[in-house]
Amino acid sequence: MAEDRLRHPDGAAYPARRVAGRGPGWYRGDVHLHTVRSAGGELTPGQLAAAAREIGLDFVATTEHNTLAGHGDWSRYAGDDLLVILGQEVTTHTGHWLALGLEPGHQVEWRYGVRDDAIDRQLARVRRPGGLCVAAHPYAPYESGTLAYPYRCFDAVEVWNGQWRSDLPWNADNEAALAEWGRNLGHDIHRGRWWPAVGNSDAHLAGQLGTPHTVVHAEELGVDAILAGLRAGRSWIAGSAVVDLELTATTGGRAAGVGARLDSDGEPIEVRVRVSGVPSGTVSLHTERGTVLRERLPADGADTIRWRTAARDSGFVRAEVRHPDRQMAALTNPVILA
Repeated sequence: MAEDRLRHPDGAAYPARRVAGRGPGWYRGDVHLHTVRSAGGELTPGQLAAAAREIGLDFVATTEHNTLAGHGDWSRYAGDDLLVILGQEVTTHTGHWLALGLEPGHQVEWRYGVRDDAIDRQLARVRRPGGLCVAAHPYAPYESGTLAYPYRCFDAVEVWNGQWRSDLPWNADNEAALAEWGRNLGHDIHRGRWWPAVGNSDAHLAGQLGTPHTVVHAEELGVDAILAGLRAGRSWIAGSAVVDLELTATTGGRAAGVGARLDSDGEPIEVRVRVSGVPSGTVSLHTERGTVLRERLPADGADTIRWRTAARDSGFVRAEVRHPDRQMAALTNPVILA
């Protein structure tokens, strides 16, 4: 059952912060979506909730443009099978970001730009009670959509944004965001602080929800646990619900998955990628040295790829899976190799 239902001082009800009986596991969710309360949005909360259940999402976040109006509307649509996270898309003059895990009544200021030295205060206000701050669609090709703030300002980076401004679910804007994120990953991991990747649909219209979405490992289906998993990078991005992926690195009886650290004691490391749902696709592995492996999937789209390395050669490894036309099907956060 849903638990911890929130109530504003004015008595309004809000979605519960956790769902009872849903313990540790992998949960699929989309934390960037819009209803009719946002410019260009054509869907109601009821329609989005129904779509989320239909495609098998476990959680969503409501992220209207610069308003908390509508947070209470979601209370009737959350339930034992769908967690709803309160959020906001903050559309500053020089880039957008997602404020996730907001408390009822907390509206984030957006009327500033990179020259105003204001964003750090707003980020701190979201983080103070446990919220998460995500750089949204960093290379969106429209006024104010391109991010002028560095990735390091935020807790995570939306490297894959959906079809709101494109005919394709994966496009040049996402390729650029992924390239910048990947280019800095080795340096950031070596310095002890890296920024996880997430993917969201930015749904405004019917048929967009969940393309893509993020699959996160959390201790329970609750706001705090989901945000903790995203913050730690214990997640990967799926282009659809039919795609499944598992990336693990093992050595000496020890194993680590995405977002985790594997201490190898200098021993050889075996990396395994298990994929399904991408017929005749391509799996590639990436380290700070670039692309180190590329293999074709069979016609049924399911296979397990193995690769051997050592921590002295690879400080991390991450995976990408692409369809035959080079459209992205899935990508992971890194496994840290120490």
